[in-house]
Amino acid sequence: MTLYLTGSPTRFGEPSFTTDNGFLADVKASLAEVTGPGRNPRVLLVSAAPDDKGFTDSVKKGMSQCIHRSGIRTASVSMLERSNAGKAGELVKQADWIILCGGHVPTQNRFIHEIGLRELMEGFQGVVMGCSAGSMNCAEDVYSHPELPGEATDPDYKRWLKGLGLTDINLVPHFEQVRYAQVDGLRLFEDIAFPDSWGHRFYTFRDGGYVKVKDGRAILYGEAFEITRGAMHRISEENKTYSFMNVVFISPHFPQTYWHFCAGLRANGVNVLGIADTNYENLPWELQQCLSDYYKVHSLENYDEVYRAVAFYAHRYGKIDWLESNNEYWLEQDARLRTDFNITTGIKSDHVAAIRNKSEMKKYYALGGIPTARQIKGSEGEAKVKAFVKKTGYPVIAKPDSGMGASGTFKIHNDEELQAWFKDHADNFGYYVIEEFITGLLVSYDAIFNSKGEPVFENNTVFPTPIMEIVHGNLETCYWTNKNVPAKLAAIGRRTVKAFGITGRFVHLEFFQLDRDRKGLGKKGDYVGLEVNMRPPGGYTPDMMNFAHSTDVFQIWADMVTFDQARKLQGEQYFCAYAGRRDGVAYKHSHEEIMNRYGTAIRMAERVPDALADDLCNFAYIARFQEKKDIDAFFKYVTEK
Repeated sequence: MTLYLTGSPTRFGEPSFTTDNGFLADVKASLAEVTGPGRNPRVLLVSAAPDDKGFTDSVKKGMSQCIHRSGIRTASVSMLERSNAGKAGELVKQADWIILCGGHVPTQNRFIHEIGLRELMEGFQGVVMGCSAGSMNCAEDVYSHPELPGEATDPDYKRWLKGLGLTDINLVPHFEQVRYAQVDGLRLFEDIAFPDSWGHRFYTFRDGGYVKVKDGRAILYGEAFEITRGAMHRISEENKTYSFMNVVFISPHFPQTYWHFCAGLRANGVNVLGIADTNYENLPWELQQCLSDYYKVHSLENYDEVYRAVAFYAHRYGKIDWLESNNEYWLEQDARLRTDFNITTGIKSDHVAAIRNKSEMKKYYALGGIPTARQIKGSEGEAKVKAFVKKTGYPVIAKPDSGMGASGTFKIHNDEELQAWFKDHADNFGYYVIEEFITGLLVSYDAIFNSKGEPVFENNTVFPTPIMEIVHGNLETCYWTNKNVPAKLAAIGRRTVKAFGITGRFVHLEFFQLDRDRKGLGKKGDYVGLEVNMRPPGGYTPDMMNFAHSTDVFQIWADMVTFDQARKLQGEQYFCAYAGRRDGVAYKHSHEEIMNRYGTAIRMAERVPDALADDLCNFAYIARFQEKKDIDAFFKYVTEK
């Protein structure tokens, strides 16, 4: 079902559906999805005055003319009112497009319950459009503000009614016409709606604005205002959109660039609800501007505290639509919170092991037919690991089964080192996996996938020196992003995401591109699965993607969350290179010399946060180039000693 909530589908006084905010085109497209080519929709109007034949006939005539003036051809237009109420089930079943007409909310509400319209519309797959009272009655709990003389002072008048349950959005329609209206001497807004808004949210907009609800996503188009907690404020402007989403963002202040994710959400009208363990005044100013609300916990490690924070938001703002940290460290906690609060837009606890534990990853790689290095769990014991190594040969890699980055990773070259490793890890070798060592070029497939499992953005990053060697050898970090994703890498990346059953996420998948033929794995140039990371790449790589593709991956992710598509276009394509330098090293070229030589190419030059320095060095230079050949010269110049 596609649902449209309007005050009126026309601008005040106009004879046809408005084209403003894309309304008419959107309705036509939705109808075409229902009828397909070569068939016109069957329209069913639902009266708000079923016993007033004159009014009902007038509304039918006016709406029919309005539809046809809008260029929409119909197969039929019927009005559901008292005389044919007994055929309501048949009429609903035949309809492609149901329009709930305007009028008196309580009168229409009684009628829809008398005919059992809520039950009749269960499973309806067509288009539903509410107009004024019809939009109000679409709600689960209908806010029926006083409208007729005597209703505002009548102690028995019911301001809350049960509706059709198609949405939880409550409207006060016709903002322009009713902003200063009075009922029984009371101002509709200041004296009635504002006091009623404590504990509730009402939305109001001019005729021509509308809300579209489809696939669980509600988006408001046009200038609009929210009324809540006794006050009204603007939430959207003309030709802009507002998304009815509550997104909890865990630890939005770290890494330091993650405020951009919040900014993208906020730009889409999302209610961004932050949870972190620092005082609000210590958050970056840019992040403060993006958050709708903020809840400080003493420790993000304390699940009970974080749970209470999410519960507070759920109580204050209603259903939580999305919860995310985009941080691998909080992956399990995020999944547990989604499970406990039944947040369906993300990984839950029953699936987190598959993307967190390296041993579990193997099963899903196998499902997708993706070759991977052979592996054994350390818990099998030293004897079985030695037998495993006899098949693979040395060196082998020992790394935490559940872990991130190169921390805690060991390269073992012979039996003596293996024996020493088991001795050194006598208390925790069971937490490790041992994997055959594969030589080749380390590359990543980075992408943002929508809810249908389709990539809305793709990127390829190349790491000529693996992070493990950089960390262990205290080397300079040098890597780059490509202009384009190689077709073979894109294919295996997409297949991997499908095998793991992942949707609606930013992913960072690591592969080895073989430097020689390897039996059981592939030919030289083929890709072998190394590790899946169901979060954005770390450090400055998202910024490098922006520079390489002339875009904004933070906004693309936010658009995926909000609209399930990418709305941010890409511009000219470049190679983008990262060169890091470490403190205490005498480099040949000074900072000034680097900036003078590469000034036009440099996009960032800044101090790296200490928490990232092991992997990324202490100072970062990021530059972009048209030609790949310029990358090696840049690396050499920056790191030359």
